[in-house]
Amino acid sequence: MRAHQIMTRDVITVGPRASVVDAATIMLRGGVSGLPVVDEQNRLVGVISEGDFLRRSEIGTGHKRPRLLEVLAGPVRLARDFVQEHGTEVQNVMTHEVVSVSEDAPLEEVVHRMERNAVKRLPVMRGGSLVGIITRTNILRAIAGLAREIPDPTADDDHIRVRIARTVNAATWRPLGFQVSVHDGVVHLHGVVASEEARQATIVAAKGTSGVKKIYDEMGYLDPYSGFFTGPPPNEASSEVTDRASVAKKEP
Repeated sequence: MRAHQIMTRDVITVGPRASVVDAATIMLRGGVSGLPVVDEQNRLVGVISEGDFLRRSEIGTGHKRPRLLEVLAGPVRLARDFVQEHGTEVQNVMTHEVVSVSEDAPLEEVVHRMERNAVKRLPVMRGGSLVGIITRTNILRAIAGLAREIPDPTADDDHIRVRIARTVNAATWRPLGFQVSVHDGVVHLHGVVASEEARQATIVAAKGTSGVKKIYDEMGYLDPYSGFFTGPPPNEASSEVTDRASVAKKEP
């Protein structure tokens, strides 16, 4: 999945010379927590978000430092803070160093950049022009949209078994002697796990495989410290799997 497939295309923007009050009003009316700042050529020059309004002289939340901390901060930092707190134009308070992604960026890269830079939104670029924006809400919509996917025509028992085995066997937490059997979409998991986390990860790997209807956990547990072995849980602990196609049919 690529950025252009989940991004919001009708982006609410603001210009760098717009007033801070106008920017705040646009954000409130549009129900958004941040705005890309673009110039007359639609080039991205910054981003203004809710966090940029926290330290403002109008509401008395500007920095109030003891004299010693002012000396330690230095004149450059103090001047920058003054502009942030008293500036009347968007360009005075916006974040200039913007993290963005290209429209062809894979979703993995989008999420990685969000996490690494601790941001809630990423402008999406085509060359030097803004073409969209991705927020955490877009990510949630992508997840919710999975229920509307067309069922996998290759989701027969053999494909299910191979896909589960490939996923689990590639992991460092894979159960010892792992085996999987499938009949009419019902999966039986066999092997020995060394932690309950590994058990849950194996079950999740099976649940995430297209075509799986029910899962029977028949894996034993071996304590890596004491060597104590516990047999598989009772069959009543089987896990039902929600069919994505049926979920989609229930939605209006």
